[in-house]
Amino acid sequence: MPIQPLRGFIAGRRRHAAVIAAVMTCSAVLTGQDRVTADGASTPSVPAPKLDWTSCVQGSPFDCATAQVPLDYTRPGGRTIELAVVRRKATGPGRRMGTLFFNPGGPGGPGTVQMPQNYEFFPREVRERFDIVSWDPRGVGSSTAVNCFASPQEAAGWNAGKAAGFPVGEEERAAFVAAYEDLARRCQQRDPGLLSHVSTADTARDLDQLRRAVGERQVNYYGISYGTILGATYANLFPDKVRAMTLDSNIGPDAWTNDGADDARLTTFLRVGSDRSAAATLDEFLELCGSAPTARCAFSAGSPEATRDKFGRLTQRLREEPVDTWTYARTVADAVNALYLVSGWADLAARLEALWHGRTPETAPFPPAPPVPDPNPYLGEEQAAAVLCGDSPNPREAAGYQALEEAAAVRAGDSGRFWTWAAAGCATWPASPDRYTGPWDRPTANPVLVVGTTYDPSTAYPNSRAMTDALADARLLTNEGYGHTALLNPSSCVQEYESRYFVDGTLPPAGTTCRQDTPPFSAPRPSGGVAAGGGGTAAAVS
Repeated sequence: MPIQPLRGFIAGRRRHAAVIAAVMTCSAVLTGQDRVTADGASTPSVPAPKLDWTSCVQGSPFDCATAQVPLDYTRPGGRTIELAVVRRKATGPGRRMGTLFFNPGGPGGPGTVQMPQNYEFFPREVRERFDIVSWDPRGVGSSTAVNCFASPQEAAGWNAGKAAGFPVGEEERAAFVAAYEDLARRCQQRDPGLLSHVSTADTARDLDQLRRAVGERQVNYYGISYGTILGATYANLFPDKVRAMTLDSNIGPDAWTNDGADDARLTTFLRVGSDRSAAATLDEFLELCGSAPTARCAFSAGSPEATRDKFGRLTQRLREEPVDTWTYARTVADAVNALYLVSGWADLAARLEALWHGRTPETAPFPPAPPVPDPNPYLGEEQAAAVLCGDSPNPREAAGYQALEEAAAVRAGDSGRFWTWAAAGCATWPASPDRYTGPWDRPTANPVLVVGTTYDPSTAYPNSRAMTDALADARLLTNEGYGHTALLNPSSCVQEYESRYFVDGTLPPAGTTCRQDTPPFSAPRPSGGVAAGGGGTAAAVS
């Protein structure tokens, strides 16, 4: 999860790349922004890139390649940039159907790292029937990347100059704002040409080039979190190229673009409802923890009410007396981040219990490095900001964020403070890419499957309904459960429906509801049952 606010939905990409992909970071209303029309075919013809696949590293089951694409698709003969691409071939001999492209969210999620680390989360039949391909989007990771610092040490020094989580008090707020003003100046000086061409629309064009490179007539696509906006953008720029598209843990398109909205002064995250959704999920964490024995939830105080009170007393105490570097704001950020993965809820409870006793918590070990050439590429906050600050409007006056924070705290408590400041860096962001603002309802060649989780601490469930309504032909599959994305918080029921959809195009019946396999703080329950609504049969219902 994001420890630093500009990472927003990025979910601590360096530490947790193995299991988390997320959504946003910052955005800005920029004067003079170009807008992309829904006409991807109008882009000048560009030859498909050539992919020379080789084993990523010796003995790796993953293949790697580099694609050359135009920096600016309106000037295809100009500067080119590189995209780092990774592939895992279909595992079922003689059963291959084609290629499935995956985007792990962010923006800023490095697909060359997160796809290999999360490969086993894809439904078994999908792994058997499709080559799964991902890539580091332009501006990110091992592709031609946005990097506004001369060295890792310089980047670390910049990061250390601002509060972890979000600022508390006038002094920290001033340092916070100054740090992001400094970041904007640095980025303006480094590579302004690249900054102007890292929009979601640019990446959607790259996806179409990769589709052509692997020889597919139409695209199969799985996008989670921010990847849902990328998928929706592709579906409307290239509607005839959609064979199958699953969008998991969605951002509502209107919340993203904010065109003509009444809440234009809100940040992207507040429009998406991340603050309220995180608050509701945190409340569920405390409810379930308090209902569990301490053997399953170390922070349990014996009842939900007592556990909520314990959390409130802990955060108040940390405001006055941090435990080592664990301040109030860092602890809130850690809690929101940890809610993304149900498998990490017990570890969060253990950290909170350590803080309750005045001890420095033990942090989880780094996940195993995937067998790829660069398992830990540079993923500075500026990479996500380069996309979001141009694509999605945010307030341009840094001074107004304190008032937004207080209003968000009224409706969402500590989570509101965290998610408000997550977009503050966009107040001074310099770039203005060609952002896509719709329409979102161009008829696609085939329908889209939309998946939404009811207690998602990042992309609130109503966004999945909004995505379903915005697209011309989409079906909503509801996942009753917790965490960010059904992919990384598995439901056998969801996986079965996704497999049917990708393999033969069969959508779940309207109104179908699934549940997660393993509820928080409990042992797995027996599988079997019926999905609610539409008469669909669930593969596993908890």
